[in-house]
Amino acid sequence: MNRLKGKVTIVTGACRGIGRSITETFAREGATVIATGRAAEDPTFDEGIQYHQLDVAQEEHWQRVIADVIAEHGRVDVLVNNAGIIAYDTLHELNLADWNHVVAVNQTGTWLGMRDVIPHMVAQGGGSIINVSSIWGSVAVSGAHAYHATKGAVRNMSKSAAITYAKENVRVNSVHPGFIVTPLTDAQDPEVNEFVVSMTPMGRAGQPSEIANGILFLASDESSFVTGSELVIDGGYLAQ
Repeated sequence: MNRLKGKVTIVTGACRGIGRSITETFAREGATVIATGRAAEDPTFDEGIQYHQLDVAQEEHWQRVIADVIAEHGRVDVLVNNAGIIAYDTLHELNLADWNHVVAVNQTGTWLGMRDVIPHMVAQGGGSIINVSSIWGSVAVSGAHAYHATKGAVRNMSKSAAITYAKENVRVNSVHPGFIVTPLTDAQDPEVNEFVVSMTPMGRAGQPSEIANGILFLASDESSFVTGSELVIDGGYLAQ
């Protein structure tokens, strides 16, 4: 308990799945948690968790949320860029609007979050940014090329930011989940899900809490010498 006591944290895509688990884990560990999502409001969060509407692809939304958090709390210690979407259309079938939407949420949203929070972290003497990528930022399956492209971009943006701001004590790391049981995966083709689980050496899907616990480590001072790293939590998938 209290591994994040006194830290002001922002989590995107916080209303369900991995984001929900991150938010609840941070709150249990003593953080001030600003949970964000596209909905105008979410009354289901526990008391003490603040909710702000944030479409991560919208520059003005980021500017408003960061300004509100700084005005109320004076700092941002941790940013978790978790919001993400997926498209399964093959390369020759995906239309430009859907391509742009995946890029806007997964890649541009992560960039905007880092861009707007890093100056505050530098000014306050440091902070931790955790960008949720995927094992599919490193390897591929048929059809999900837009998702692969954006999650690969998140992986490398994280490394560049880590190197750029290391001397300012702003740590930037990426997390690479394998197959996790979430509303996103529940909505996928069951045959795709079964295939990915069958290819996972541990022989099972992961739980959101297993990702949240890894992110908790990167958010805490326990990881004070960790930056530019990729934390893979995938039941052994990428070890093959």
